[in-house]
Amino acid sequence: MINTHDITGLILAGGLGTRMGQRDKGMLHLHGQPLARHVLQRLAPQVGQLAISVHADAGDYARFGLPVWPDVLPGQLGPLAGLHSGMRHASTPYLLSVPCDSPLLPPDLAARLAAGLIDNEADLAIAVTEEIDPATGSTVRRPHPVFCLVKTSALPQLDAYLRSGERRMRTWHGPLKLAEVVFEDGAAFGNINTPDELAALQAQGLSVPMAQAILADSVAPVADIEELPLPQAFERILAADIISPISVPAHDNSAMDGYALHGADLGGSAPLTLAVVDTILAGRPGTVKVGRGQCARIMTGAVMPDGCDSVVPQELVLQANETSITLAPDSIRPGDNRRFKGEDLMQGKPALLQGKRLGPAELGLLASLGIATVPVRRRLRVAFFSTGDELRSIGEQLDAGCIYDSNRYTLLGMLSRLGCEVLDMGIVKDDPQALEAALRSACASADVIITSGGVSSGAADFTREILARLGEVAFWQINMRPGRPMAFGRIASEGDTALLLGLPGNPVAVMAAFYFLARPTLLRLMGADADTATLPLLQVAAQATIRKKRGRTEYQRGIVERGADGRQHVRVTGAQGSGILRSMTQANCMIVLHEAQGHVAAGDLVDIVLLHGLT
Repeated sequence: MINTHDITGLILAGGLGTRMGQRDKGMLHLHGQPLARHVLQRLAPQVGQLAISVHADAGDYARFGLPVWPDVLPGQLGPLAGLHSGMRHASTPYLLSVPCDSPLLPPDLAARLAAGLIDNEADLAIAVTEEIDPATGSTVRRPHPVFCLVKTSALPQLDAYLRSGERRMRTWHGPLKLAEVVFEDGAAFGNINTPDELAALQAQGLSVPMAQAILADSVAPVADIEELPLPQAFERILAADIISPISVPAHDNSAMDGYALHGADLGGSAPLTLAVVDTILAGRPGTVKVGRGQCARIMTGAVMPDGCDSVVPQELVLQANETSITLAPDSIRPGDNRRFKGEDLMQGKPALLQGKRLGPAELGLLASLGIATVPVRRRLRVAFFSTGDELRSIGEQLDAGCIYDSNRYTLLGMLSRLGCEVLDMGIVKDDPQALEAALRSACASADVIITSGGVSSGAADFTREILARLGEVAFWQINMRPGRPMAFGRIASEGDTALLLGLPGNPVAVMAAFYFLARPTLLRLMGADADTATLPLLQVAAQATIRKKRGRTEYQRGIVERGADGRQHVRVTGAQGSGILRSMTQANCMIVLHEAQGHVAAGDLVDIVLLHGLT
């Protein structure tokens, strides 16, 4: 087994970009950010270290905050030069190379290549896909040698190959043992060579992990900080580390009601009798020195007397009266039932780190330290509205073909639960002037604007025109179900700026897009740490077959329940149409089916997110 931290991930960015007009392909933008950053986002979770190899100009890539290793070989040798540089510089035993213009690389690339290398006792492993030869109809293997996991100890072989004058990526390994690992998704290994290919990929929409990464990279916490009394800080985000002014506990104390004694008195084979010389209550330190052969009656939380290091619970005492106790041999061990000073928290150490959401336990901890006020980020201001001529508000007459607007109430609940300051702007008609006026008004009063509806491929063209005029949109579509149409960008109006999250119009799609894309973005804007912003995944066995199309992430509504075998199982709520809002009231979880997954068989483990506290 190869551990992740033993692999350096190397992004190869040393090409000429000939068919791109001599432009650096890694810096070409896809969905609002450079191609190389998309690659980096996919590669980062798979390896322990990261670096970028370049042929000439390293300035743009240095902004990624990673080591940049220029080619050291003369001439333009492409990926071989980058591989050579990576093997020279890497401090890990393995190097994984990927090109800068393959933003769809598999999320399990490193793991599968590592398994292939180990299983075959090889020196390097490359990705291979199988294709149908149109001429013969037979299956042929297509190797992708640039997607390579190699032992860095193979550098002498590469040096010898280059000295021989050879320059082919497929044959450099010579006598070294090669493992070919078959991957099913050939598109994952495609690279972007022409403007048309880039435009086609732009039109396909983002994967969910890619969209989540773009959103995470694009936001920073609001700068404003408030100092609030502890009772008012509940559910707010801590804006600075809290350093403990005291040790907790402040002294060694008893973990039990019982008798404090010297551990050195224990260990004999006969019953032990000790003289009781003091009684120590919580909050009242003892006044009598407890010597060897003696003990003190002590209550839970009371200060341990000097020299005593053990407490025998009163229920383990064989005999007791006001002047003495008798213990059975080996009733406790030396040191038992004693809590040390600072065992929970030592003075001068961080008690809570910034980004922590202050729940009941956090308020209690702060109170235990005597802290009365805390710095928190100000509340995030979020304006939201629904779009559509067919929408009606509660209380209005429901004309033929019209529906009541449920999304605003769903959003109100989800935003209020997060602790946002919300501005409900109602329903905006499908009219260019009305939409632009609403966006400008929201921009003047909010940090974030959330819309529902109006961003699907069938929406009026003026939506895109208005957003292009007011700002920029990084993406419009995501390969997820429900929730494919979603816009993300920034808009500006008269000196004010706001983040834009354009959610779908169907009710369940709104909730799925909110939980898995908007919610973590809002929490990061609020200053929450990564653990708070990310919904935890649990694994549960599927009760029955779940149908799933490869190539997109699906969120299906599920019900987790305990089966007759005593294990937890999950089943879908029924029909999964994105307009069936009632299913969200029946579900207690969302089943997360990742883009590489196909149909799920009964008994297979699937990832779920529990909805408790969310819906």
